[in-house]
Amino acid sequence: MRITQSRALAVTLIAALALPMAGCAGGRAAKGDLPYVARDVGTLYSTAKARLDQGRYKEAAQLFDEVERQHPYSIWARRAQIMSAFSYYLAKDYTASISSAQRFLAVHPGNRDAPYAYYLIALGYYEQITDVTRDQKITRQALDSLGELMRRYPNTRYASDARLKIDLVNDHLAGKEMEIGRFYETRGQWLAANGRFRTVVDKFQQTTHTPEALMRLTETYLQLGVPIEAEKAAAVLGRNYPGTDWYDHAYKLMQEHPVKPIAPLAPGEPVVASGTAGTPGTGVLELPKAAGDTDGSAARGVSTPAPVGPGSATRTGPGN
Repeated sequence: MRITQSRALAVTLIAALALPMAGCAGGRAAKGDLPYVARDVGTLYSTAKARLDQGRYKEAAQLFDEVERQHPYSIWARRAQIMSAFSYYLAKDYTASISSAQRFLAVHPGNRDAPYAYYLIALGYYEQITDVTRDQKITRQALDSLGELMRRYPNTRYASDARLKIDLVNDHLAGKEMEIGRFYETRGQWLAANGRFRTVVDKFQQTTHTPEALMRLTETYLQLGVPIEAEKAAAVLGRNYPGTDWYDHAYKLMQEHPVKPIAPLAPGEPVVASGTAGTPGTGVLELPKAAGDTDGSAARGVSTPAPVGPGSATRTGPGN
C-alpha cells in the first residue's frame, strides 16, 4: 500500500514539474526561437542564408553557428564562421561579431577571407565609439584594429576604407584631449591643460583640432608666465592657419601681453640656449615633420617670426 502511495506521489510531482517546463517550451516557440534540430549541412546553410536575405540577421547568425557546431569538419563550416560574424555585425551585436571573426582567424589565419575578418573586427570596434565625454578605450581598440588591417593587407579595398576611418578616429581622440584640456582650463589648472593641448599638437597635428590647440597653448603659456613660449605658439598658428578666428584671438592676446626684449648679456655671463624640445637654441615651436619630409619644407610649424597682425599680406601658409 505504501509503495502504491509513493508511486502515486512521484507521478504527481513529475506532472507538476512537467507543466512549467511545457510552459517554457511554449514560450520559446511563441518567441520564434530557432528549433536547433540536426539537419544536413546544405539545408542548414541554405536556411541561414535565407534568414540573412530576409533581414533576420540574429537568426541567420545563430543558424550559421549551428553549421559550424553540427558539421565542424564540413567545407561549409569555414564559410559559416565568417558569415556568422557578418550577420552579427548587421544585427548590431558587435561583441559577438568581433568574437566570431577572431575565432575564424584563430582557426584559418591564412584563408582568403582573413582580410575581411580583420575588417569586421575593426568595424565592430569602430561602431562602438562613444562621444568624447566618455572613456575612449574602444576608440583606441578601433585605431589599433584599423592599423593592423592596413599593415597586413595594405593593397586591399578594406585598407582603403580603413585609412579614412583612421583619420576620423584620430580626430575623435584629439577631441577627447581638447575636452580634458578645456576642463582643466576652467579650473585654472594651466599646466595640466597645457599638457593636453601640446599632445594634440604633437600627436594629432593633422586633425581639425590643431588650430584651437595652438590658441589654447598661447593662453596657457601666458597664464604660466612664459610669454616667449606663447609667442612661439601664436607664430606657428599664424603661419599655418592665418585666416582663422583662433589666430585672431591669439594675436589679440599677444598684443595685450607683448614680449619684452631680452637684455644683453653681461661680460662673462654664461649663454643659456632658449628653445623647445627638438629645436635646442632656436626658440621655435615646431610641429613634427610629416613622414618623408627631409628638408622641413612640408612640415607644419616651421620657423617663423613673431605673429603678424590679422589681414597682413605677409602671412603665408596653406592656401596661399
